[in-house]
Amino acid sequence: MRVVVLGGGFGGLELTARLSAEFGDAVDIVLIDQHDAFVFGFSKLDVMFGRTEPPWVRHRYDEIAKPGVRFVQATVRSIDPAARRVETDAGPFEGDVLVVGLGADLDIAATPGLAEAGHEFYTVDGAFSARDVLAGFEGGDVLIGVLSTPYKCPPAPSETALLLHDQLVRRGLRGRSTISLVVDFPRPIPPSPEASDVLLAAFEERGIAWHPRREVCALDPARGVATLRDGAEMPFDLFLGVPVHRAPAVVVESGLTENGWIPVDPLTLETAFPGVYAVGDVAAVGTPRAGTFAEGHAAVVADRLAARIRGDEPSAEYAGRGVCYIEFGDDRIATVDITFFGDRRTGELRGPSAEYVAHKAEFGSSRIRRWFDREWTAT
Repeated sequence: MRVVVLGGGFGGLELTARLSAEFGDAVDIVLIDQHDAFVFGFSKLDVMFGRTEPPWVRHRYDEIAKPGVRFVQATVRSIDPAARRVETDAGPFEGDVLVVGLGADLDIAATPGLAEAGHEFYTVDGAFSARDVLAGFEGGDVLIGVLSTPYKCPPAPSETALLLHDQLVRRGLRGRSTISLVVDFPRPIPPSPEASDVLLAAFEERGIAWHPRREVCALDPARGVATLRDGAEMPFDLFLGVPVHRAPAVVVESGLTENGWIPVDPLTLETAFPGVYAVGDVAAVGTPRAGTFAEGHAAVVADRLAARIRGDEPSAEYAGRGVCYIEFGDDRIATVDITFFGDRRTGELRGPSAEYVAHKAEFGSSRIRRWFDREWTAT
């Protein structure tokens, strides 16, 4: 069996590691990504707030040396889901199975003024550049805005507000600064009222202004104000934005999408095309867009493919569960264990406490150990 995997994020890496571990060279796996390295989402914040250096958090794909796995650094130019064939800068690839895990693209141009007056921190380059921006900031009004929903890693804007508070306190700038967070959600973590209440208490304690059910739609570079969809304006000296998310154009052009994303069977991650699966942010599964959920998608696809290879009937089904870590600053972390499918949606909070700092560190270390076969610590 040849499996062509598009995208080397949580989903693509988990899938290739699982299939290689069980079948080795008996399965031909081609992993394609346009980038040369993987970076955890939380590592972007570690770099952004000066806790580690960029080279430390980059995990090069060409260091993957797993049996049966070949990495190709290339941009995907077209996808033919009916033929399970893709055209790339490195030539065509065709498989018995095609797994699309190309994530979500960030459309900076969709928000007028963002490129000129703001700083996005959701791409690797954006987060790394924001490090210098924050280091040079001398105080003022900070506005953190999520420019569309859905967006990946829902806790990240809240984490950014809390970590920025800590940084400004350390630099003696908090007294002459404000921090505001604008998100078109009723609460910071919609699936978990408990986690949201704890975050809101943390915002109140630190003087962080929370603006729910509102959305920034444009920035005015000359006036230094953000315009909201309700017509209101908010001034800023520093704008940190989460850009509009879209499925990559090559995915849309392939005919795989409906309403902007790839519809899948939420239990099996199968698309409408036989032998074609979608995992991670590009898939409309009914769960948040976050690495922990993409990893869960990939585990189910790997189990179902493994059953096929063994000649068994596939039975693995996705349960809609993921565990997210939330940075509260002051060296405290919480976890939210969320299950979306089943009789009822749940979101169990543990922490925040210093205890979960080690848990989060082991989460990252264990993935690098499993995916890249080497040891690593986050900071």
